Amino acid sequence: MNVVVVGCGRMGAELAYRLYQNKSQVTVVDQSGEAFLNLPYDFRGRMLEGDMLSSDMLSRAGLDGAQALAAVTSADTINAVIGHVARTVYHIPNVVVRNFDPRYRPMHEAFGLQIVSSSSWGAQRMEEMLAPGALRTVFSAGNGEIEVYEMLVQQAWDGRALRDLVPGGQCMIVSLTRAGRATQPAVDTPLRMGDILHLSATQTGIEAVRQRLAAQGEK
Repeated sequence: MNVVVVGCGRMGAELAYRLYQNKSQVTVVDQSGEAFLNLPYDFRGRMLEGDMLSSDMLSRAGLDGAQALAAVTSADTINAVIGHVARTVYHIPNVVVRNFDPRYRPMHEAFGLQIVSSSSWGAQRMEEMLAPGALRTVFSAGNGEIEVYEMLVQQAWDGRALRDLVPGGQCMIVSLTRAGRATQPAVDTPLRMGDILHLSATQTGIEAVRQRLAAQGEK
């Protein structure tokens, strides 16, 4: 895939490198040459320094042959303009823009652009993690026959094996996240306070989990 990344701050550099590692042809554009120092030493994509809003620069970056573009500068207006031009002038099928300041999100929405708002998403995620209660639904399939639940492991379960909490059959372990790293744990994995579990379960299966939590004084 031929991808253009506009903006080489921490987010743009990380994105460009991940795309490069996945075998995409990546061109990174930034108005400051020093920004390319954010890229890992083994990045082998193209790097272009110059005015990111210049039609000449966009042409040099290869927008006319790109399959995807990400505008991830820290300026919402620049991201919106580049995203709009990429879609309407160069007809790039996959355009994603960064929303840096949540107050400017309506501007991106007015252009009909796909948006990634790290501030809004991060705040929402933290709110979810701080919410009271051991179990909360994060995804529902069909008409709710199967749902994915998120659970924050409390002190009462510290050191207990995963099998003690999760019954087999109608409840499956999706992932366990510890210190920000997700894994697919074995049933004999010992739990630690602060772990985050994601479970896929039927209503019967999740009710069995709730009963086990209730036996430990949780809900």
